[in-house]
Amino acid sequence: METNDLADSLELKGVKPTANRILVLKALKEQACPVSLTDLEDILATMDKSSIFRVLTLFLEHDIVHSFEDGRGILNYELCTSKTVCNLSDAHIHFYCESCRKSFCMDDIPLPEFELKPGFTMRSVSFVIKGECPECGRKHKNII
Repeated sequence: METNDLADSLELKGVKPTANRILVLKALKEQACPVSLTDLEDILATMDKSSIFRVLTLFLEHDIVHSFEDGRGILNYELCTSKTVCNLSDAHIHFYCESCRKSFCMDDIPLPEFELKPGFTMRSVSFVIKGECPECGRKHKNII
């Protein structure tokens, strides 16, 4: 994706495009699955951890990314698919592989429907399934 397109997408969400913000956004767009701060540090080796964290925090505040805890207490980040205002229709189930420690989006599995008790207000939903991904499952079958 072109730098101008990345800058435009940030501006649509009300964020001033800077070099660091564009680098983080580009890195997130290039990922096939959600990534942690540590993953982004490895991808963006020239940026320091605190700069990446500040950008992610800003992106969370402006619905550019969503975060979810992967089952180990580590936040994973993925881009919000909404062009402007985010809503819960963007929420989906995630799968965490306990062998390779990767998180996967399960976009095709609908979230279970539920109603909250009166007085509770929902702001986000996180649903993580833990187990083993197909690739790790094949590796373990070949070992036995």
